[in-house]
Amino acid sequence: MFDEQSFLRASIAATGVVAAFGIIFGLLSGSFSIAFDGVYSLADAGMTVLALWVSSLIATSAAGDPLSGRMRDRFTMGFWHLEPIVLLLNGTLLMVVAIYALINAVISILKGGHELQFGFAIVYAAFTVLACVIMAITGARVNRKLQSDFIALDVKAWIMSGGIASALLLAFLVGYAAHGTPYGWISAYVDPVVLALVCIVIIPLPIGTVWQALSDILLITPRDLKAHVDCVACDVVQRHGFVSHRAYVAKVGRATQIELYFIVPANLPPRSIEAWDRVRDEIGAAIGDEGHNRWLTIVFTADVEWAE
Repeated sequence: MFDEQSFLRASIAATGVVAAFGIIFGLLSGSFSIAFDGVYSLADAGMTVLALWVSSLIATSAAGDPLSGRMRDRFTMGFWHLEPIVLLLNGTLLMVVAIYALINAVISILKGGHELQFGFAIVYAAFTVLACVIMAITGARVNRKLQSDFIALDVKAWIMSGGIASALLLAFLVGYAAHGTPYGWISAYVDPVVLALVCIVIIPLPIGTVWQALSDILLITPRDLKAHVDCVACDVVQRHGFVSHRAYVAKVGRATQIELYFIVPANLPPRSIEAWDRVRDEIGAAIGDEGHNRWLTIVFTADVEWAE
């Protein structure tokens, strides 16, 4: 069974093979759309390498060995902040590549298109469709358990690549069938037209990932998580006779960062440290999701200024 890092390694290898085939067969067939598919896959492979690196850093820092100890001493706030940065860069790069290809496709159409070798093109498209289907299905199955944003984006990239390859295969078959017939004139337009259509479809796909990554980088508070934390904190305030609370919540990649400040009455009878820790344990259990990816700070103070 794959874990996050092993699947990303397999994805990088598969993407590299598809990219190499795309560039080679793009040159052999004279197809801009196949060359674009190869370059798109190459860019995706580069981003997956970054994702693997960040995933490895997060996993290593969470381990209990001496290496992770040295890393935690150097990066005391962890590596979670790198995840949305990579996702933002990944999605933005794929969109930019597709926009550039769309511009080239429009220019080619305006110039009357171009001829290509349909035999090479069909072989490449069929091979790529098969590879994309296998990787997308495998990634989706693996991510049912792991729930990794990196794998989710990688699966989306394989689906996008598979959609591109499927459209190419259909278009090349149509162009090959029309070649030598009264409709043979369309053969020259098959490559740039299908490239333009594919780009129009795939350009918006990473927008959701880019927006979520940007939200994480800007530390925009998730409404549902904030509502849950406020609900828990209000219950604690009522049951323990506190004055009020302040909650600060953010999601950074796979990590959630929560800071809770409880305003206690100035004349509250003293409690032992162990008693306050039991209240903290109670609050942490009520919030849930305890683990390496939850950063929870709970403070009790009688001075409101410490909570503002």
